Amino acid sequence: MNITLRHAGRDDAGFLAEMLAHAMAWRPGSPPPPPSSIAASRYIVGWPRAGDDGLVAVAGAPARPVGAAWYRLLSSDNPGYGFVDDRTPELSIGVDPSWRNAGVGRQLLVALIDVARTTGHPALSLSVEEDNVALGLYESVGFRRLEKIANAWTLVFSLP
Repeated sequence: MNITLRHAGRDDAGFLAEMLAHAMAWRPGSPPPPPSSIAASRYIVGWPRAGDDGLVAVAGAPARPVGAAWYRLLSSDNPGYGFVDDRTPELSIGVDPSWRNAGVGRQLLVALIDVARTTGHPALSLSVEEDNVALGLYESVGFRRLEKIANAWTLVFSLP
């Protein structure tokens, strides 16, 4: 299946929220979090702000969004789960469950790393639970383990 990527814009906030819900309910059979909690999430509110960037994967006929990866700068006053510092954007990624294991996540991740590199960020960070199969994906593209908090790892990708 042919997948194309496009930049995430203001009109994509609802789709990013949907993908965040999929990312949070990654275990098969897990119920998604309440839409109100997703809409109020630090990863979604006010999308996009200065320093935010993201990509949406589009596939199928008719073409529809099937996944998204985005990052935003968070502060120590309102840190995310994978917060490292005020200069390192935290990455979020979600793929429609029917499109998982088709390479969509890897394509989004690699392309968003390139976006972050060209915009001059020093690194990207994220948080992933230790039993999430996505941990292997993140490490395969170069994220390294920084700190374990409860059952989740904070990972960092240094951008030269």
